[in-house]
Amino acid sequence: MKCAHCLIQLQRLRLLGQSASFAGKYGALLQSGHPSILHNTQPQVLRRIHSSPLCSKDRRVPAEFLKEDDGKNKSVVPHDLFEELAPENKSKASFNKVVDFFTKADVRRRGHVEFIYAALKKMPEFGVEKDLAVYNKLLDVFPKEVFVPRNFIQRMFNHYPRQQECAVQILEQMETYGITPNVETKVLLVQIFGEKGHAVRKYQRIMYWFPRFKHANPFPIPHQLPEDPVELARFSLKRIASDLDAKVSVYQMPLKGMEDQMTVPHIVGIQSPSQMELLAKHNPSRPVFVEGPFPLWLRKTCVQYYVLRADPTPPDEKVEEPYDPERSFGYPLQLDLDYDRDLGDIETFDVEDLDEGPVFAMCMTNQGDQVTLNQWISGLQENNPILGQITTLFRLEPGPRELQAGTYTESAHHHSSRTETQREASTPEEEEEEEPRRSSGMKQ
Repeated sequence: MKCAHCLIQLQRLRLLGQSASFAGKYGALLQSGHPSILHNTQPQVLRRIHSSPLCSKDRRVPAEFLKEDDGKNKSVVPHDLFEELAPENKSKASFNKVVDFFTKADVRRRGHVEFIYAALKKMPEFGVEKDLAVYNKLLDVFPKEVFVPRNFIQRMFNHYPRQQECAVQILEQMETYGITPNVETKVLLVQIFGEKGHAVRKYQRIMYWFPRFKHANPFPIPHQLPEDPVELARFSLKRIASDLDAKVSVYQMPLKGMEDQMTVPHIVGIQSPSQMELLAKHNPSRPVFVEGPFPLWLRKTCVQYYVLRADPTPPDEKVEEPYDPERSFGYPLQLDLDYDRDLGDIETFDVEDLDEGPVFAMCMTNQGDQVTLNQWISGLQENNPILGQITTLFRLEPGPRELQAGTYTESAHHHSSRTETQREASTPEEEEEEEPRRSSGMKQ
């Protein structure tokens, strides 16, 4: 060890001696004024040193990704770029810029798992949660051919579990929003995790079940709902009505005043021929009711509708109509089968039959007050003249916004009225007696 130490010291002394001798010779040449030295001393343009991205430690963020208050500190962690992004710039283009910046900042893609999890959370804010190209771009953030198992032991165990769970999370979010992967998704997963990875198996399960359940719903809802409230009400009422012969009627079109404020609400109703027959046979002495609102969810949009109905018919007023065999050709509505019964057969059936009463019509409006619904009833009288002889009662419940405001105002009004009545009922002598009681109670 001592010999090695001595050799290192000698090598250092040699280098110092060579550098000192070279500096002395160069100084002597400068003093002598050698022409070659003087010729090379002309001013030259300095060259810029190009450094590899592997050696860059200070990652600067572009100016468009920073707010105005962040001028002093411009270096941020890559997965915090979404937080530093200005709210007015949240779009697909800005989202792709953030992903491209992280991808080009470091070849090794350090912190890519945290960045992908942060990107998945921010996708709904940028409006790209249903874009297949963006999900493929997130999968492209993973380093290629690094997490591929090299032998059967690595393949048997969960090789690089954090990275595989992150890729599975991307596929699960695609499954939640109903996005079917494509061939590019499979190629990326095979390049990243190999053909036997958990993410590739998740991809195979999605591709097996999605085509089978894609058209399973007989009443599909379009991904883009109509923005016009009248068209949305038409679509919703047709979806509720079970009769295909039901007719949609627009009783009142919406009108907007100054500053896009709604001055006249829209009223859209639906009624089938069978409902008109039931309403024509209704007993005028028994009232009908307007009830609502009832919610109907269409994906993330909630609409409300109202119904015109009556109470169930009393048993003594029910009239059994003769069975029409040509009413339904698809399946029989009545079976007359005479089978021999055994001793163990049960002849009685315990069936709970609940009659909720007939529904005569339905409507949708954006202002569910009694005045607006009265206009709907007046429009129904054109095709149902019996409504002029029947008493109409309103059983309206407050909507979500009206309920919150109503409960607050009602509780405040009830509290104020109660305090006022207590003050009126109490006399000055009672108030004087009440003060020492309160003070003694506070002391206890």
